[in-house]
Amino acid sequence: MSEPFIAEIRMFGNNFPPAEWSYCSGQLMAISQNTALFSLVGTIYGGDGRTSFGVPNLQGRAPMHWGTAPGLTPRPIGQRAGSPDVTLVESEIPAHTHTVTGLTAKGDIEVAQNNAYLAVDVNAGYRLRFVNANPTQMTSMSPSMLTVAGQSYEHQNQQPYTVVSFCIALTGIYPSRN
Repeated sequence: MSEPFIAEIRMFGNNFPPAEWSYCSGQLMAISQNTALFSLVGTIYGGDGRTSFGVPNLQGRAPMHWGTAPGLTPRPIGQRAGSPDVTLVESEIPAHTHTVTGLTAKGDIEVAQNNAYLAVDVNAGYRLRFVNANPTQMTSMSPSMLTVAGQSYEHQNQQPYTVVSFCIALTGIYPSRN
């Protein structure tokens, strides 16, 4: 592996950070033990700037480049945004309706075929059967049959992923600014 730049962030598939690297998990580090790294990241990710500074926290996050692009809002370096869980409110759900339809036909077949609907045959002791319905046999049912659904619970808002560790180089080549 080539020698990294100090403060370079790489992904590793290990369950430990390699030597001279540290996890990007938002921890505070002592300036006295990591002066070169502190001179590059400062207090962007936390710390008091006198005795400690923070490294980025990329646990459960996707890194994003800082700056601005046409049609996008500015993203300052170190900004955190987004949430792994989201609770939708009614205004975020597209307008739609639900209708409930039922059959006016009696069930007359034993095995479902094609677009068959479940029906009851009252002449056979309320035995469940199927019927191949056509639109003239369908009737709208009372809208009061539908009730509000949902409990305002959060749902996960994560894209498909593979778990890796983000690590920051503690030592290496000090990057020049030109």
